[in-house]
Amino acid sequence: MPTIDLTGKSAVVTGSGRGLGLAYAHALAAHGASVVVNDIDEAVAEQAVKSITEAGGAAVAEVVPVGSAEAADRLVSRAVEEFGRLDVLVTNAGILRDKVLWKMTDEDFDAVITTHLRATFTCARAAAVRMREQGEGGTLVLVGSPAGQRGNFGQTNYAAAKAGIAAMARTWSMELSRANITVNAIVPVAATAMTETIPAFAPYVEALRRGEPLPDFLRKGEGFGTPEDCAALVPFLASDAARGITGQCVGIGGDKVALWSHPQEIRTAYADGGWTAEALAAAWPTSVGAEPQTVGIPAPKTPEA
Repeated sequence: MPTIDLTGKSAVVTGSGRGLGLAYAHALAAHGASVVVNDIDEAVAEQAVKSITEAGGAAVAEVVPVGSAEAADRLVSRAVEEFGRLDVLVTNAGILRDKVLWKMTDEDFDAVITTHLRATFTCARAAAVRMREQGEGGTLVLVGSPAGQRGNFGQTNYAAAKAGIAAMARTWSMELSRANITVNAIVPVAATAMTETIPAFAPYVEALRRGEPLPDFLRKGEGFGTPEDCAALVPFLASDAARGITGQCVGIGGDKVALWSHPQEIRTAYADGGWTAEALAAAWPTSVGAEPQTVGIPAPKTPEA
C-alpha cells in the first residue's frame, strides 16, 4: 500500500474553521502538509489552528470572507509568506440560502453564488498563477455536492453553483494539465449542519452528537457518515499517488467512495432534413424520450421506509 506523505507541501483550505473544511485541514496536516485555515470568524479559525497544532501539525489562520480577488490573493500570499510555497488548494467555503424559485431573492442568489462559485474561481485562479510560477505542479480540490449533480428542491442557487464547480473542474483539468496541476471535484456526503436539515437524516445526526455510531444502512447504503469519513480523499488527491487523476468528480461518504459520470448523450434519433415540431412530438415517446432521466437527490432509504 503506498505511503501518502505531503511533507514539505503547503495547502489552503477555505471555510476550514469547522465541519468538512476542518476535517480536510486536519487530514492534510496529519499527512505532513502545512495548512492555511480560512474562516470568517476569527475565534473559530484560531481554535481550528490550535486543534491542528496540538495534534502535531503546522497551521496558521487567515480570516477573510472568500469571493473577491483580493481575498484569494491574501490566502495564497499567506501560504507563501508562512510556508514558502503553495501546493494544494481546497475550495470548501459555503453557505446556504434555501428557498423555492418564486421566493428566492436576488440577495439569496448572489450570496450563494459569490461564496461557492465565484470564490472557487477567484481562489483557483490565484492558486494556479502561483503554482505555474513555481513550476512544480499542484493540486486543486473543488468541493461539489450531489445537488450540483442532480439538482435539489429549494436549492436553485446552491445547485447551480455546485454544477458550475463540476464544470470548472473539467475545464481547468484541461487548461492546467501542461503545468502538472490536477483539478478534481469531490462530492462529500456527511453529517453536518447542512444535512441536519434533511428530515430523514436529522435523528441520526443528533444520535451521532450523543456518541452513537451511524448504522450500516447509512454508512454503506447511503454513503453517509462523519466529516472525517470524507477527509481521506483530499490528501490522497494531493499526493503523488493521484498525479494521474484529473477532471473527475469523486463522491465520498461513510464507507463509500464513488466516481460520478460526466453528462453524456444516452439516446439519439435522426430525421432526414431535420426535425419539425410535429415529428418530434410523434417520435419522442418511443425514441429519445422513452426513458426520461430522474431529477433530485433520492430520498434516503431508512429501515422505517
